[in-house]
Amino acid sequence: MRLWELMARFNSFKRTNVILQHLRMSNHTDAAGEVLLERKGCAGVITLNRPKFLNALNLSMVRQIYPQLKKWEQDPETFLIIIKGVGGKAFCAGGDIRAVSEAAKANQKLAQEFFREEYILNNAIDSCQKPYVALIHGITMGGGVGLSVHGQFRVATEKSLFAMPETAIGLFPDVGGGYFLPRLQGKLGYFLALTGFRLKGRDVYTAGIATHFVDSEKLSMLETDLLALKSPSKENIAAVLDTYHTKSKIDQNKPFILEEHLDKINSWFSANSVEQIIEILQQDGSSFALEQLKAINKMSPTSLKITLRQLMEGSSKTLQEVLTMEYRLSQACMGGHDFHEGVRAVLIDKDQSPKWKPADLKEVTDEDLNNYFKSLGSNDLKF
Repeated sequence: MRLWELMARFNSFKRTNVILQHLRMSNHTDAAGEVLLERKGCAGVITLNRPKFLNALNLSMVRQIYPQLKKWEQDPETFLIIIKGVGGKAFCAGGDIRAVSEAAKANQKLAQEFFREEYILNNAIDSCQKPYVALIHGITMGGGVGLSVHGQFRVATEKSLFAMPETAIGLFPDVGGGYFLPRLQGKLGYFLALTGFRLKGRDVYTAGIATHFVDSEKLSMLETDLLALKSPSKENIAAVLDTYHTKSKIDQNKPFILEEHLDKINSWFSANSVEQIIEILQQDGSSFALEQLKAINKMSPTSLKITLRQLMEGSSKTLQEVLTMEYRLSQACMGGHDFHEGVRAVLIDKDQSPKWKPADLKEVTDEDLNNYFKSLGSNDLKF
């Protein structure tokens, strides 16, 4: 999960410090108003309302959203569901990982309940029978990706910022990352998962994360037009989104930031092990290859190996099977070293220098890896 936009690899230290200040008090829970659930026009509208914390997702929010989503799904007067964030900076920057880490170390149930209920919500969004429109304006990472990418429509703007950089915090790209990432074009998803590379603006659409791109100044008008529809079908909703998308001119002719590197990305990340990927990047020696090598070398070796296997296995699994696998991984990470060390280095001491254990890829054995993927028996995730 999770508030990993803080990673040291992101070079803007000022921005990192600002985000850290936003999140410093993120364990303070004030459930009232953290998420707004309203019926407006023909739609149910979910508004993530923690702007001081970049709309970070916590368990109380999950517990409010899930039952309401199910109610609206059954309500004949609700024709679509819209989810958005307030504050302009973020749709949702992730989950409250500091609280989860502290709970896991204290052997409290939150560490199980948060992941279990979040993943059940991710699946409910995927299987929702009503059109689901996520307005992914601003930072959209980790838990925020889980609230959006499984829905039918995802609308990016020039302010959108997408990343799944969990390997930098001793975790893995969860919330169904093992399902949607390997299904992006070529090996793009493997690249995004292992390096934590950030996509911005129209690139979020070009990569296939978003289904539409709309100028941010038109976003409120788009929402008004959607709410004004009378008993709309999925096709009616798509037509409105398509109209706004077609009219958007921002960065229309700008090439995809990774365009010139896609062939190499597909080649490099087709390797069957993280060690092979690193060797290929070293052999390539280009500035882009060395940048990615530098990023990968900062990540948790255990997380890198978990993530590559997660995506390889997830490429042929259903979303429910992937979420079951990811729940096993999440609980193994809670009992391990690197996740708590990543949270310490990024959120608590803020030294940005995690001491991974093991510190070397070759010390992460197949047996270690198999233990992360082991069934939890009666504690496995059930839908």
